Amino acid sequence: MFFGGLLMLTVGAAIMGLYATSATGSHWTLTPVQARLFSGFLALIALLAWITVLLGAYVIYPWYRAHAPAGTLDLSGYPQRLLMSKPSTTGWHDIGMEWKEHIAWFAPISLTVVAYLFSRYGKDLHALKSVRRAIFGLIALAFFATCVAAFFGAMLNKFAPVRGGSVITLMHEESHDE
Repeated sequence: MFFGGLLMLTVGAAIMGLYATSATGSHWTLTPVQARLFSGFLALIALLAWITVLLGAYVIYPWYRAHAPAGTLDLSGYPQRLLMSKPSTTGWHDIGMEWKEHIAWFAPISLTVVAYLFSRYGKDLHALKSVRRAIFGLIALAFFATCVAAFFGAMLNKFAPVRGGSVITLMHEESHDE
């Protein structure tokens, strides 16, 4: 949640910075040093987005998907199974987790493109209307994806918190008695 919250704040700051420096008729023009610093800031935001999504996908998600051993009655240590055990919370897994795990990838991909486009065309953005529109569309997509993933992450954590642990059982062998 820390990385996601930080990502939402930095993307908001990037939107304001991009608008201030690239809007037609803007009185704020970046010096070469400021342009390099802002380009680096955008690259760091893209890196933060990649770290956030990769940690979520490869560190947190396995704990979410952990399979409960047969006969387990207390599903509090198995968030996915806990959500799927009640009809009133199944939708949080079916819709919420599916959206969260897929839409989150739009943020780092979009932010990487934004960082590249700004580093390439930053000083000329006020004159390049199509590139400016593309950058604002991509950063808006990244912000939307981050907000949706954060919302579903918070709601899923409310109903079935991921507590982690030392052992993660993704699959267990089924016995086949013949």
